[in-house]
Amino acid sequence: MPERGRPRTFDRTAALRRAMEVFWVKGYEGASISDLTAAMGINSPSLYAAFGSKQALFLEATEFYTQAEGTEIWAALDKAPTACKAIENFLRQTAKAYSQSDRPQGCLIALGALHQDSSSGAICNDLRRRRAENRAALLRRIERGVAEGELPAGFDSRTAATFYATLQHGMSIQARDGASRAALMATVAGAMAAWKAMAGTA
Repeated sequence: MPERGRPRTFDRTAALRRAMEVFWVKGYEGASISDLTAAMGINSPSLYAAFGSKQALFLEATEFYTQAEGTEIWAALDKAPTACKAIENFLRQTAKAYSQSDRPQGCLIALGALHQDSSSGAICNDLRRRRAENRAALLRRIERGVAEGELPAGFDSRTAATFYATLQHGMSIQARDGASRAALMATVAGAMAAWKAMAGTA
């Protein structure tokens, strides 16, 4: 039996990417349904039919973002031979990704929603979870440096992971405020001076 109703006449993945970019620029609360439908090239009934709700669309868009944007940032952690180099590469890739001119500056996960929102907290909770997962990835790489003898046994891995996660969030705000790639790279240089002090190699 043929499926009832009119078939979708749009590319769902392309529409999702455009919605992601709207949320990236305006945040969850700042992005209106009319903003989203205009960018996606569909009407509001089609949006709701395809994605369910604005909340569901945002959650899917953030998942798309984590799979499609900035993957080189996190790949840098595992590729580097040392924890020191891993952190440096992580920050350098962050500076490059956040300052690209062909897409919104900064990070959707850091900037998408920081306050309680109209979704009863689901959006903030999802982004908070994602930020915690990113911090955990930093912690694992730093702890590996301790286990491999690169860092002293008493190195405070948790504090270091929190510090560099916080620094990355700050770089996101700087980029959104118009900081150049050179300015972000200067922040990386300062961050690596701090690493040497924490690791006792300054």
